[in-house]
Amino acid sequence: MKIEILNSNEKRSLQKEVIAKVRTLINEKNLEPGDKLPSERMLSEKFEVTRSTIREAIQKLEFYGLLKSIPQSGTFVANIGVIAMNGMIDDILRLEVPNFKSLVETRILLELKTARLASLRRTDEDLIKMKEALDAYSKKVLNNEIAVQEDLLFHLAIARACGNSTMNTFMLIITPEIITNFKKYHVCDDQLAYSAINEHKQIYNAIKEQNPQLAKQKMKEHFKELYRYCYNVNEI
Repeated sequence: MKIEILNSNEKRSLQKEVIAKVRTLINEKNLEPGDKLPSERMLSEKFEVTRSTIREAIQKLEFYGLLKSIPQSGTFVANIGVIAMNGMIDDILRLEVPNFKSLVETRILLELKTARLASLRRTDEDLIKMKEALDAYSKKVLNNEIAVQEDLLFHLAIARACGNSTMNTFMLIITPEIITNFKKYHVCDDQLAYSAINEHKQIYNAIKEQNPQLAKQKMKEHFKELYRYCYNVNEI
């Protein structure tokens, strides 16, 4: 059994190699939509990597809709043409680890939209979740405690309330990296944390009142300092 002890960069590089080999296999075998790939064990032996590495590569290709795994049946080529599949895999292989600035920019674009949609679609239960996260954030800040996680829980509650599962998924994907980088770069100082309490309340009230324009505007104002920190500009 092959054992791999790799750092994060080496893991990403190896995963890309496996993805490229899976594409070559599909092309050489002329596999079409619905055709089955060899088992994880067979791919592991063929590519000389661990089964966990094969599994992670397959999961990534599944995420982008290029493969489909069916329990007890195996992994199959998704319903996509060869040209499109090769082009998408080229893009996947060129993907780099997002830097903090790109994460912030993506988060802002998402949240301006989720705030607007949440104000139109939120339920009473959504409001309860938002209020709980808002209160938890306020309590920690007023006690001079770090509240990065509570801050993001408030924003995730808004994402859930927007009623768009794809946008909610994107928020969940980038959240761990944002938490790590907030701590790494010490972005949120005490003054910003205190002012964010009132900003959160204004966003919450706009969503509660079902005012989409106001909700979007208040979210935009909330992110202005963060955007300026990353890009040294005055506009979002």
